[in-house]
Amino acid sequence: MVSGAELVRRCRAGDGAAWEEIVSTYSRRIFNLAYRFTSRADAAEDLTQEVFVRIFRTLDQYEPKQGDLQNWLMRLARNLVIDDYRRRQRTPQDTRSEDLDDHTYHLSSVNLSPQKEIERRELSQQVQAGIDKLPPDLRVCVILRDIEELSYAEIVELLQIPEGTVKSRINRGRIELAKILRRMRVVAMSDV
Repeated sequence: MVSGAELVRRCRAGDGAAWEEIVSTYSRRIFNLAYRFTSRADAAEDLTQEVFVRIFRTLDQYEPKQGDLQNWLMRLARNLVIDDYRRRQRTPQDTRSEDLDDHTYHLSSVNLSPQKEIERRELSQQVQAGIDKLPPDLRVCVILRDIEELSYAEIVELLQIPEGTVKSRINRGRIELAKILRRMRVVAMSDV
């Protein structure tokens, strides 16, 4: 496998295949991040495209000594997605959830029976619906910590709020999500 630094070097030199490799390698993860914040496939697709346009324009700023390509790309993606999320919170629009499974970037489960796949899909939709019901400040922190698996320090840096506030929002968000899922009668499957 080619290193991130080598891919970026080749992109800067005009190698279209290197850019395609970057896009194909990271588009699914960036789309999934965008979907968690937008709950809409079309909005997540638009954001994913925006992220890649921004990445392409700033490839000359990538410095391999400061971290690997994936970390750099995801940091750019998170910043853009969170900025978009904040902008939408100021001017709310239709926030209906769509079926993520219809999107081409969606990861399908391997080796699941059709019944288990249907159950997994339904559970995923119910959890996303629960996340959508969280207050915006709690939702952002829960997504960043529990789905994106960022450290507290990374969330503090990204959101520019104190660590105690981050921890409090994550805790309150988890408690609220559990209450929401209980009210929705969502029961986790033990086999998946």
